[in-house]
Amino acid sequence: MIDPLSEVITQLQPRAVLAGKVISGAGRWGVRYGKYGHPSFCTVLEGRCRLSVEGQKPIVLETGDFVLMPATPGFTMTGFDPGKPVFVDPKDHTGALEVRHGRKDGPADVRLLGGRFTFESPDAALLVPLLPALVHARGDVRLATLANLVSEESRQRRLGRELVLGRLVEVMLIEALRASPSGEETSGLARALADPRLAAAIRELHADPARAWTVVQLAKKAALSRSTFFEHFTRAVGMPPMEYLLVWRMALAKGLLRRSDLPITQVAERVGYGSASTFSTAFSRHVGQPPGRYARDSGRLQMNDGL
Repeated sequence: MIDPLSEVITQLQPRAVLAGKVISGAGRWGVRYGKYGHPSFCTVLEGRCRLSVEGQKPIVLETGDFVLMPATPGFTMTGFDPGKPVFVDPKDHTGALEVRHGRKDGPADVRLLGGRFTFESPDAALLVPLLPALVHARGDVRLATLANLVSEESRQRRLGRELVLGRLVEVMLIEALRASPSGEETSGLARALADPRLAAAIRELHADPARAWTVVQLAKKAALSRSTFFEHFTRAVGMPPMEYLLVWRMALAKGLLRRSDLPITQVAERVGYGSASTFSTAFSRHVGQPPGRYARDSGRLQMNDGL
C-alpha cells in the first residue's frame, strides 16, 4: 500500500545532522534564537521551561517532552522567572557540549538536548509546508531515545556514521509526525492521513499522480461531498487539494529531471501533463525556471527537447 508520508520524508532527504548540545537554565534566564530555516529538534532531559515560537502559542516543556520544527523560525526559551532573553545565532554550532544560562552554580532548573539537521532535497521548499510547523509530543519515550541516539552518533566518528544518521533522522521524523497532535491548531500531511477518508484520497493521488484528478474524483475516493472534502482537506493539509497535487507533481518532476535521462515530453507525461509546452509553463511558474534549464543546472543536459 502507498505510504504518502514516507514518500514525502524520503523525497526530503534528511541528512547532515549537526552535533546536539545540552542547554540548561537556572534562576532568571532566557535565550532568543534567530530564524534558522532548517529542521531542529529537542528533548527535555529534566525540569521545565517555557517555549515561545513565532506564529505559535507559547507552550510549557516538561521532562520527556519532544519538539520538532521542520523550518525552525525564531523562538524564545525562558525559565518561569524570565530575565531578558540573550540572543543566540542559530548558525553558531561551536563551543561546549553544554551551555548554561542564568545562574551558573547549583542544579539546573531544566536541561534540554537539542540538535539540527538539513533537508538535502532541492524540493524542500515545496514539501516542508506539508509538515506541521511545530510538533510537540509529551512523554514519548521512543522520540526521546531517538534524539539521544542521533546526538550520540553525530558526536562520534564511527564507520558508516552518515548512513546511520540519515536513517535515524528519517525514523525520528516519522515518529514525530505520528505523535503530532491532530487538533484544529495543527495542519500538515500527517494530520490529513490520520483521517481515514482523507487518507484514502491522498493514497490514490500518490499511487497515480499522472491521472487527471479533479476535486470531485478525489471527494468520491474519500466518500465525501465535493464541498466537505475540499473544506476538510484544506483545513487538515494547509492547502487545497489541487495545490497539493501540483506541489507533489512538481517535486516528482524535479526528481526525474535531476536523476533520469528522460526527455521532457516523457517527464511531462509521468506527472500528468498532456504536452511538454503545458508542463514547461507550469514548471516555470512554480519553480522559477524552465525544466530544460533546471535539468542542465542540475547536471544533466537535455539533448532533444529544446524547451
